[in-house]
Amino acid sequence: MQTLTLLHSQAFPIGQYADALTLEAISSRRLDNLDQLLSLDGSALRVVLVDAAITNGRKHILQLDPRTAVVGVGLEEQPKWLADDSLYLHLPEAPSTAVLMSAIKRAFQFLYQKQRADQLEKQLGERTRELQEVAEVGAALSTVRDHSVLLTMILSKARELSRADAGSLYLLDEVGGQPVLRWKLAQNDSIDVEAFEEKILPVTRKSLAGYVAMTGDLLVIDDAYNLPAGAEYEINRTFDEKNGYLTRSLLVFPMTNHAGEVIGVLQLINRRRSGATARLTAASVPEHVIPFDEATADIMRALASQAAVAVENNLLYESIERLFEGFVTAAVTAIEQRDPTTSGHSFRVADLTVELARVIDRVESGPFREVRFSSEQVREIRYASLLHDFGKVGVREQILVKEKKLYPLQLEAIRSRFEFVMKSAENDAYRKKLDYLLAHGRDGFDDFCAHLDAETAAEILRLQKDFSFIAQSNEPSVLPEGDFHYLQQLATQAFADIRGDKRLLLDPEEARILSIRKGNLDAAERQEIESHVTHTFNFLQKIPWTRDLSAVADIAYAHHEKLNGRGYPRKLVASDIPLQSRMMTVSDIYDALTASDRPYKRAVPTERALDILKMEVNDGLLDSQLVDTFIEARVFERAGVLRT
Repeated sequence: MQTLTLLHSQAFPIGQYADALTLEAISSRRLDNLDQLLSLDGSALRVVLVDAAITNGRKHILQLDPRTAVVGVGLEEQPKWLADDSLYLHLPEAPSTAVLMSAIKRAFQFLYQKQRADQLEKQLGERTRELQEVAEVGAALSTVRDHSVLLTMILSKARELSRADAGSLYLLDEVGGQPVLRWKLAQNDSIDVEAFEEKILPVTRKSLAGYVAMTGDLLVIDDAYNLPAGAEYEINRTFDEKNGYLTRSLLVFPMTNHAGEVIGVLQLINRRRSGATARLTAASVPEHVIPFDEATADIMRALASQAAVAVENNLLYESIERLFEGFVTAAVTAIEQRDPTTSGHSFRVADLTVELARVIDRVESGPFREVRFSSEQVREIRYASLLHDFGKVGVREQILVKEKKLYPLQLEAIRSRFEFVMKSAENDAYRKKLDYLLAHGRDGFDDFCAHLDAETAAEILRLQKDFSFIAQSNEPSVLPEGDFHYLQQLATQAFADIRGDKRLLLDPEEARILSIRKGNLDAAERQEIESHVTHTFNFLQKIPWTRDLSAVADIAYAHHEKLNGRGYPRKLVASDIPLQSRMMTVSDIYDALTASDRPYKRAVPTERALDILKMEVNDGLLDSQLVDTFIEARVFERAGVLRT
């Protein structure tokens, strides 16, 4: 019970009231110096009796302790040295016992009510602060996407708000169709334990977490080693015995989602006394650990509900991410299967570009010192890189997989014509031989045949050489000027088909295609290939990207643009091309150069590819600073895309 102290001056004797004061269980004490009020024990309620002898001559104002009341005896007015908000009661001079006792009682009652009001106000303030912290924690939890970070934050905040020395977090799951508890996390401020490893535990009423998971009940345990009689659960003392720890108070409560389903369990251990900061030992636990009270349990219920929603949202977000990641992987794989020779290109470009972004993010000097990429931006770069060629779905497959200048059927048609002409030359020779025999007999026949065979062989050899030249011109290499003119000559040669109609040995369209000076595509085909960038953009724009992935389409759209405006499809110049796109362009060209042999090109080793990148820089096509960073940081080695 709190001590009630009555202080009085020597000028106001209270001996005559001694019996009454004793009966009221009020301890009395003489006050010779009023200033002693400022140094008295703050745990007691005090009533001070003052009269003119004490008040005379005092001028400075005293701010009394909130637990002290002043009763003036025989004073005309409240002493000037008392602050206006001091608790003051007035009595007449020489009051009767009843009057004095009534005043003292009222003074103590006022003090008690004021103290109680202060306590309630403090408790209300603490509860308001705790609820505000819970709301802030809930808001913070809703923004965390990393699952492990989320779980760590939940347990840390629960321990912080409850002053728990240690704690564990479990999530419900299924293994083989059976419910299990995944022990995801453990924290302890007093014990340096080994690195935590996730464990799978059976759901059973014998463990605290299992009991709460099965029943949905909240457990408040004041002494873990003295459980209630008949309790179905028990305490595992192995940890305490191994680490010299003592588990005393426990608060174990379910994490329940909006549907009332338990999705996990939080277990808080050893609530510290307010102000206790030392590491706990088995010996110090009884002194520094107190039970978890009902107010704390209420706060934890609110936190657990918010934590459960955050965990479910996070798991749903991860599930959606996995689903989308699977869609992207399947889409990229499907596109690359249309052209098996480019298999893996998009994945390698993504690896290279992401690694280049990470290198740039760590640069502390130079042109990229202020460039920073968040994890969301890196993910955005990765998706843009993976999907940068998705628009090839809108390109005709025959163009997409075209190996030579002519399509295979076109070359076969030309081959058939040449073979027909060669066969026709042989047939003409046979006919001439027959006509000679019929007209001249055997006389001179051998010489005639020899001469004719020589002419026919020369004609066939010429046709074979011409076709070989056509086959060579069909390769996607740079065509010399002289070859171009020879093709034009071949396009004028005619032959008689099986019906006797005149036809060109090489028609103008075939000659035009074979005359492509570089590569294997004509202008229309190249335009169709280049259209894949626009197809990619149009496709990606139709996806309802989240805010942190909103630039995927724009990044992919510009990956074939060049700094000098000679790229496609929009002829952008350097200032209009996003940095992420310029990074992807470097990666795209490097992989295209170093990828395994393709029918229309040979793979080049890494060092040669780097030389070509530098040449592209000199031609004003690529960002010199990006290429330098790509080479100096050996990004291709970091990403595992090194070609020897």
